[in-house]
Amino acid sequence: MTRKTFLLLAGWLIVGTLSFTGCRQRTDASKASTVIDVSPAKLPALQPGESVATFAGGCFWAVQEEMRVLKGVRAVVSGYTGGDLAFPTYEQVGTDQTGHAEAVQVYYNPAVIPYDVLLDAFFAGHDATQLNRQGPDIGRHYRSAVFYRTPQEKARISAAIQRENASGHHQGRVVTQVMPFAAFYPAETYHQDYYRHNPYNMYIHLVSEPKVATFRERMEKWLRE
Repeated sequence: MTRKTFLLLAGWLIVGTLSFTGCRQRTDASKASTVIDVSPAKLPALQPGESVATFAGGCFWAVQEEMRVLKGVRAVVSGYTGGDLAFPTYEQVGTDQTGHAEAVQVYYNPAVIPYDVLLDAFFAGHDATQLNRQGPDIGRHYRSAVFYRTPQEKARISAAIQRENASGHHQGRVVTQVMPFAAFYPAETYHQDYYRHNPYNMYIHLVSEPKVATFRERMEKWLRE
């Protein structure tokens, strides 16, 4: 077997594996060996002096882990935003018919970590040149998007996109959507901190861990000690 043939077969094996273990995998609580909490998580109360930001950058398992390791970030919640259906479930969002994206909501202290740094962190954590795809995950619910709450935030997002385009990190141009924030629906409890609770999951190992490693390299100066 030639090296080229071996690499081709290995690639198909990985793709086949991920098709069963991707971020879009369904969870059947009746067949699980442990009880899975499918109730929606609760959003934390905003503390004095704190701000909130909402990002969509593919599977929320990795994005939540990336944001939570930053200085000045108190809490990160995985959830859904950008769509039309109120209180959607993971399965409904996974049909790609609700308009929602998997997203995270970040509760942070702007006196410690400015919004501009959070934007740079967002771009460091995923491939912003792919609008409706991140790795093996395909669909609008895996799109790259930032949701602004004020005209000032919208302008700062545009500036961050310009920085990212000029950074040389990508061969293509950034296609991230810039959208007004409307509502954020927290995902089911079992999705929260999924990266840390499931270190032996094949998707986490093959897809999420390399993304988080790249993120940590680019954001090294802003990581918690």
